[in-house]
Amino acid sequence: MNKELSKLYPSPLWENFARICSIPHPSKHEAQIIEWLKKWAIDHKVDYVIDKTGNMIFRKPATRGMENRMPVILQGHIDMVPQANSDKKHDFTKDPIEPIIGQDGWIRANGTTLGADNGIGCAAAMAVLTDTQIAHGPIEVLVTIDEETGMTGAFGLEKGIIKGDILMNLDSEDEGELYVGCAGGLDASLELDYQLEATPKQMKGLQIVLTGLRGGHSGMDINLGRGNANKLMARLLKKVMSQFGVRLATLEGGNMRNAIPREAVATAVVPENKYTQLMEYVKTFTQTIQKELSVTEPGLVVKVLDAPLPEKVIAQKDAVTCVNVIFALPNGAMRMSDSMPDLVETSNNLAIVKTENGTLKIYCLMRSSVDSAKEALSDKMSAIAELASARIKLSGGYPGWKPNIESPILKTMKKVYADKYGKEPAIKAIHAGLECGLFGATYPHWDMISFGPTIRHPHSPDEKVNIESVGKFWDFLVETLKNIPVKK
Repeated sequence: MNKELSKLYPSPLWENFARICSIPHPSKHEAQIIEWLKKWAIDHKVDYVIDKTGNMIFRKPATRGMENRMPVILQGHIDMVPQANSDKKHDFTKDPIEPIIGQDGWIRANGTTLGADNGIGCAAAMAVLTDTQIAHGPIEVLVTIDEETGMTGAFGLEKGIIKGDILMNLDSEDEGELYVGCAGGLDASLELDYQLEATPKQMKGLQIVLTGLRGGHSGMDINLGRGNANKLMARLLKKVMSQFGVRLATLEGGNMRNAIPREAVATAVVPENKYTQLMEYVKTFTQTIQKELSVTEPGLVVKVLDAPLPEKVIAQKDAVTCVNVIFALPNGAMRMSDSMPDLVETSNNLAIVKTENGTLKIYCLMRSSVDSAKEALSDKMSAIAELASARIKLSGGYPGWKPNIESPILKTMKKVYADKYGKEPAIKAIHAGLECGLFGATYPHWDMISFGPTIRHPHSPDEKVNIESVGKFWDFLVETLKNIPVKK
């Protein structure tokens, strides 16, 4: 555990976060962290229950004189996105995260995602549970599992198990902003079968490796113009297959549906007499893309490496179809919101591509704050699949969270922030799948809001959290708890 973190303000929060970092907790592998949370609750005499889905619910009674306040739920998710740089050997199911305190006032991890999303939120809620000085009404802390790869915890939350009326989601990523709405989402899985055939003679084996992209959150960062490794690889393959007789053997790119893919690798063969021309073209292609994305992707690299000659390659007609499907599928921001400035309304992230046992598999995550627009985008995806004779499965749909500008907790928190910091917080909606949308379907009476410290580049190894903003986030949370409205 990084003991230097606990010297930062507020110490209890950072100490909790350091412990969370020391225990592996990628999505769908939360068992170790849950066991530690159980022991932590027992050691600190905090009441808890675990629901049938695996979510943990902690309870703390009101402090003296605050028993008449509306009960509050502090909520965060305990899983994290496991992403590492290509040169970093890290087993997220076994190895701890290594936080590094930078001199620039930010904390990063050593070559991996940090897990500030949403470890900081959970650490803050835990600090509230053990603090004896904070004035507050009745509190529940809801720690959900598997938010990042399917919102399993939020989907499985049962009616009636939570008693509170106000939900504070601690999973936003800009201090000084209050979020009152979010996008809904829908997964699309496409499968396209292909035939293999013997590798032609007089071919040279090679591997095309595209790396150095920034990646990022498929909702928060989707409108920043960053490169998508799968789309760029398809663009390159489409050219070299037609111009130089390249034959595709395998293709793989991306590994998380909610992360913009940063890397892609293709195994292929090229006629021996075209190898030099291919190398020159790839060099030119790389320079072209570097110019196109000079601001957003300064680290883009495309390499052609010698590789063993594969025994089989994908039949040319099938390979062309596979590449065309990837090239044709929509990706990025489709439309901006009419009602909120700078908010993406509808988007798609072409997240994962892989060839496996005679089938090309493609996984996408669509998001929209408008249900009809999300349906139209899924229809477009289905149309492309139909044209290519591919199979498509739409699943994992979840609702958005409609903003309520008249929310009582919003009014309270706007006043608290203005009184404390001398300015009003920004009121926003987010193009991401906060769990609030699902909670609202199960507990429609909840008054909900989302806020947090400043986190940049979540879901990528560039993830970092601003130290000063964590202190402000904590002070704001404490002051808000003191000012929760009285029950009517």
